[in-house]
Amino acid sequence: MPPGSARSSLPVCLVFGEDDHAVKQRAREVYAQWTQEVGGMDHEIIDANVSHSGEALKAVARLREALQTLPFFGSAKVVWFQNCNFLSEDRPASAQVSEQLVGLAQELKELPWDNLRLLISAGKVDRRKSFFKTLEKIGTVELFAAWSLDDKNWTEVAEASAMRGFKARGKEMTDEALSELVARVGPNSRQLENEVEKVCLYVGDRRRVTLEDVAAVCTRNKTARAFALGDALGDRNLPELLRRLDEELWEVKLDSQRSEIGLLYGLISKVRAMLLLKEMLREGWISPNCDYARFKSQLQRIPPESLPEDKRYNPLQINAYVLFKALPQVRRYSQAELVRAMDLLFQCNQRLVSSNLDEALVLQQTLVQIASQTSTPATAPRGTA
Repeated sequence: MPPGSARSSLPVCLVFGEDDHAVKQRAREVYAQWTQEVGGMDHEIIDANVSHSGEALKAVARLREALQTLPFFGSAKVVWFQNCNFLSEDRPASAQVSEQLVGLAQELKELPWDNLRLLISAGKVDRRKSFFKTLEKIGTVELFAAWSLDDKNWTEVAEASAMRGFKARGKEMTDEALSELVARVGPNSRQLENEVEKVCLYVGDRRRVTLEDVAAVCTRNKTARAFALGDALGDRNLPELLRRLDEELWEVKLDSQRSEIGLLYGLISKVRAMLLLKEMLREGWISPNCDYARFKSQLQRIPPESLPEDKRYNPLQINAYVLFKALPQVRRYSQAELVRAMDLLFQCNQRLVSSNLDEALVLQQTLVQIASQTSTPATAPRGTA
């Protein structure tokens, strides 16, 4: 259920999900709304973030007591069971805790809710359990899934979130500035909120936020730095490309979840995007000289039946802003050079997985071969790349 959908007519609300920042923010909104609606001073917040089953049992007992204690002055009472971390299938509860939750679920069905409201905020929740099904039946359930690069629409969700943040602060921003902000931050709602606040403080009383403002103060996270490596390749700027590669290789040493192969796949995606842009320019679907708003509208007019079904080769599966930033870069390579680049990256992949050569050296040699200006790239006629 989308944010803002908790109805005051329903006395129970569960806000949960892996997006910890969004869950906490939404729960605070619901709690503030409910306490303002019902008034009174008898509201309770119970900390349900526990370390072991003994603490979980105590938290459930406190919740039961709070629900059974009537408000002193006859007004309604709001109880917030906050940051609950023992409802997930990833953290199996003890038999005692599970039994208590089953009993609590039955009590919630039978409670008179005339002067009582219950808000529960949690991380992951096992939706197969009776406790969740009871909350879903008698109240409102709001899920905030964590943003992921694997989600096709994560950029649209992030842009909408950023726009709400700017609007709440009386600001507006250009499409380019908004997309650049999201590209720098990546799928991280907490950091995005922090960067929105930072930009607003930077522009001061000025209402409009520009691309230059974002470039001046916004931090690039790991995802954005990986994009920067691809951009340096697209710009055919060999010194910058090698500098970015050194930075990424250093990050690989510090982060066990990253690898040289991962860097290579990012570069392959960049070259593939440039090849797809070449083809779209040749077909006349997009113009080589246009602003971001016009570029997005041109993409929307491309006949879907003219594009491959395979997502890897469908340009509309690529973030529109990533494509837009690559648009001027395609002029720096001829089509034959981009095809050769893909072949070199394929050979690099083989050498990384089947030889004992130093991975950093293999990547460096490959990028030097691709980006070196050994000959002047063919200049395509206007509109054809």
